[in-house]
Amino acid sequence: MAEITASMVKELREKTDAPMMECKKALTEAAGDMEKAEEILRVKLGNKAAKASARVAAEGVVGTFLSADGKLAAIVEVNCETDFVAKNDDFLAFTREVASLVANSNPADVTALSALPLAGKTVDQVRAELVGKIGENVSIRRFVRIPAEGKVAQYIHGGSKIGVLVDVKGGDETLAKDLAMHIAAAKPVALAKENVSADLIQKERTVAELKAAESGKPAEIVQKMVEGSVQKFLKEVTLLGQPFVKDDKQTIEQLLKSKGASVPSFVLYVVGEGIEKKVTDFAAEVAAQAAQAAQQR
Repeated sequence: MAEITASMVKELREKTDAPMMECKKALTEAAGDMEKAEEILRVKLGNKAAKASARVAAEGVVGTFLSADGKLAAIVEVNCETDFVAKNDDFLAFTREVASLVANSNPADVTALSALPLAGKTVDQVRAELVGKIGENVSIRRFVRIPAEGKVAQYIHGGSKIGVLVDVKGGDETLAKDLAMHIAAAKPVALAKENVSADLIQKERTVAELKAAESGKPAEIVQKMVEGSVQKFLKEVTLLGQPFVKDDKQTIEQLLKSKGASVPSFVLYVVGEGIEKKVTDFAAEVAAQAAQAAQQR
């Protein structure tokens, strides 16, 4: 059997970026043949990626790209399985590269983005190799590209768990920064009332009708109560209707008017929003494993 030296392991790791132990195993299996070892790793890492793809990836980060002149921006959410991996340098670098690709290549959707070239491969091939290296599922969930009408400001909060891009026409940098921070804190779902989805409004109306019906008041009064509740809701969830977090005596709409500014669009991403996370009972899992081991004795 050929001797597997540290230098051979190092060379294979540099070529494949695979974990050190995986490199050593592949070289041993290939009897020291470097080319064959590379092939073995490609298969192993690919299999690892396939297995990981079935697991829920609800952690991750929000990454952004912003051109020097603020006229082009992109935001992307890339998910993994644990917060530990969300802090991994390779994972963060991949997220930045993906955000840059979104801005500069303008893909139609995640499928098109995954097929774009990156480092001599496709984005999806790089993603699969990253899965093989870190041992967790990695997925590109969503992205938005903003060709600005004004100038884009960005804000990243909480270890890249919340990301904001806001296109601001007029005003100054302080206003743009304040707006981005406000969006991260107040989490509006739409810019204005007309941008709120009909489904969301109907859900709120249904709840308001049920509450108002319990009051026992006349129908015309109930109708006014319902409309009042819906209008209050729309102010709470729209950027223009919200009170400014730094001065709740004025709304964002009033703030913008006083500064001679406007907001054509904004994007708010919160990592894992809407993804159902698997809750693991570790004590039960350990107990089950112990019971299984006892049966096998």
